[in-house]
Amino acid sequence: MGKKEKAKERREKRLQEIQLLRSIPYSHHQRWWSKETIAVVTGGNRGIGFEICRQLAAHGLTVILTSRDATAGGESIKVLQEGGLDVVYHQLDVIDNSSINHFVEWLHENYGGLDILVNNAGVNFNLGSDNSVENARKVIEINYYGTKNLTESLIPLMKPSIVGARIVNVSSRLGRINGRRNRISNIALREQLSDVDCLSEELIDGTLSAFLQQVEDGSWASGGWPQIYTDYSVSKLAVNAYTRLTARKLSERPEGQKIYINCYCPGWVKTALTGFAGNNSVEEGADSGVWLALLLDQTVMGKFFAERREINF
Repeated sequence: MGKKEKAKERREKRLQEIQLLRSIPYSHHQRWWSKETIAVVTGGNRGIGFEICRQLAAHGLTVILTSRDATAGGESIKVLQEGGLDVVYHQLDVIDNSSINHFVEWLHENYGGLDILVNNAGVNFNLGSDNSVENARKVIEINYYGTKNLTESLIPLMKPSIVGARIVNVSSRLGRINGRRNRISNIALREQLSDVDCLSEELIDGTLSAFLQQVEDGSWASGGWPQIYTDYSVSKLAVNAYTRLTARKLSERPEGQKIYINCYCPGWVKTALTGFAGNNSVEEGADSGVWLALLLDQTVMGKFFAERREINF
């Protein structure tokens, strides 16, 4: 049996283990949440975001499903509510400051804050073997800046508790700094991004600015950037770096006011984002995100996960 076959076999075995774990209900002592626990999910009208909303609501939390398109969001919410789930809807465009401000005010007035934030909203304009960077600026604006701006706006509203609030960023292995495939070739930059003590918003934003400048002048292909889904990969590289940077900042919060932030890769999921060409179901893709959001023992912070296991950045 070759390496690929062995890897596939290990992965299939792991997915079977997770499926078994998902079938076992949380015990009483594991259920730190209640109906009063508020979870906000962005990009929740379809795909992984919709499934995360469904699973969290099925576990008994109050879920606020958000999406840019109010019509699509309204239709999605009906499906969940008809299934007896406690889910409410509010329009939210993560790259529109006025939309974010309006949502923050509404959330504060109606719920007093939130306990869980799942940053799922994201876009990808390449399907199959396509690798155009025509929409690179939009991809980075939504996937990275949207995630960052919303997170910074909602951190002040995260409720204090003994178990801590949680932020889960939906990311991708494609954005790994030191992955064997698809990594940036600039060794010095990789080392800077790998060193959490050196991480800063200036470094992350500067990396994105350099990439977008090369996109504009046409030199990106020889610039050492990821060669597969380039703009999407760079945007998720930034999300991963931001997760680690924010974890460092949040680690200084006192007990009772802790906020735990991590990111995860859902895998190649059969959704509109992949042209429904993935090999994971939405249930499998949402699983690690829901698991992270509900994990009782939140000793992990600023980590990257896939299939309920930590992986390297």
